[in-house]
Amino acid sequence: MPRHDEHSAHQDGLPDAGTTRSPLDAHDLPAPRLARNILTVALLGYLSVTALNLAGEQHRLPELITSGVCLVLIFFLQLSHSRPGARHAPVRRWATTLSAQALLTYLPIAVFHSQWGAMAGFLAGSLLLLLPSRWAWPAYGVVGLTMLGPPTLDGLTFQETFYLCLSTLLTGLVVFGLSRMTELVQALHATRGQLAGLAVTKERLRFARDLHDLLGYTLSAITLKSELIHRLIPTHPERAMHEVSEVLVISRQSLADVRSVSSGLRRMSLEQELGAARSLLQAADVDVRTDIRLAGLDGQVDSMLAAVLREAVTNLLRHSDVRTCTLEAVQEHGWVRLTVINDGVDPAYRDESPDSGSGLGNLRARLLNASGRLTVARGPAGTFSLTAEAPARPAGGPASAADPLCPEPAAPAGPASPASPASPASPASPASPDDDPRPLPDPAV
Repeated sequence: MPRHDEHSAHQDGLPDAGTTRSPLDAHDLPAPRLARNILTVALLGYLSVTALNLAGEQHRLPELITSGVCLVLIFFLQLSHSRPGARHAPVRRWATTLSAQALLTYLPIAVFHSQWGAMAGFLAGSLLLLLPSRWAWPAYGVVGLTMLGPPTLDGLTFQETFYLCLSTLLTGLVVFGLSRMTELVQALHATRGQLAGLAVTKERLRFARDLHDLLGYTLSAITLKSELIHRLIPTHPERAMHEVSEVLVISRQSLADVRSVSSGLRRMSLEQELGAARSLLQAADVDVRTDIRLAGLDGQVDSMLAAVLREAVTNLLRHSDVRTCTLEAVQEHGWVRLTVINDGVDPAYRDESPDSGSGLGNLRARLLNASGRLTVARGPAGTFSLTAEAPARPAGGPASAADPLCPEPAAPAGPASPASPASPASPASPASPDDDPRPLPDPAV
């Protein structure tokens, strides 16, 4: 997904500073029509040379007319054999056309001798195009050797005989190469169209996934804060006013995050999200215990694990009566492990609604792409744990370059605000029926 600065560069007509330009621009690639035209002109050129050679000799008019008809038939047969996908036609069809071309190649030699020898090059090319490789190349060589006969019968010198044989083989290679080039150019253009469609689909999925992650967390935070405000207004109006201001901060940040999704500017910090999550859980009267030991995370891993934490916190607030929660983020032996453990899970609870979400699936796929893993498990006494592990430094390279969805650093989030800038992704905490065959208590957002 292009970054925001890349969008600007495209709009201003400037080259992208952070991208590597392909050696071939799209406009430099030959079009399928051009490739077909080159093949057609080359075939007509060879036929014209043969026609001129025949016209320059003393042949009767019926013989010249017959040769012209044979040349036209060979031309159309060769076009049929050179079309893309001709070798995938039914065997009976191309066997019939190939036999017809062989007859049109060798029968006129009885009349025109070595003057007709150039047509054997077309037959050699068709053999390479239609036959399996283990048969095509031997047959190609045999056709070349058969052209030693006509010049010998005409009493030509060894040099002229060798020239006819070699020109036959070279013509076959030219026909084969131009035909394959036409097929490859057509396949290239078809593939480019498919890749463009896949890019559009991938961007739609990214947008939907990022929007899910952002709104799932912030709307849960706004709902929790609003319920707290409702309880505080009669007894603690001043604290209620403070919570209202925090709701405004969250809603404004949520609006900014949603806007940033469209431009791909998503970057999160795991440490900042841990602080925001601790603040949000404490506001919900949850006893929070933390163990944070991090140092110099890769930017992609940092954003990904921060998104895991967001999804986990969102789910435990939505789907469990949590009273205690443990947040651990430990970096050791080249790996980073994020663990979220909470209580208050009802073993009988399961959200069967069709919109229960796909948070765990989203983040599990992301972690797999980064050589990481996501595991969820239920423990005794209604506890639930989510663990995400990933290499601290993926093999892909530096953080800023490795994460195309997270090119810019996030604005610092205060510990009291749960609305620290979000990022794509989404695993869950208390459960997703799609991610665990057992009836877990919570679905992913």
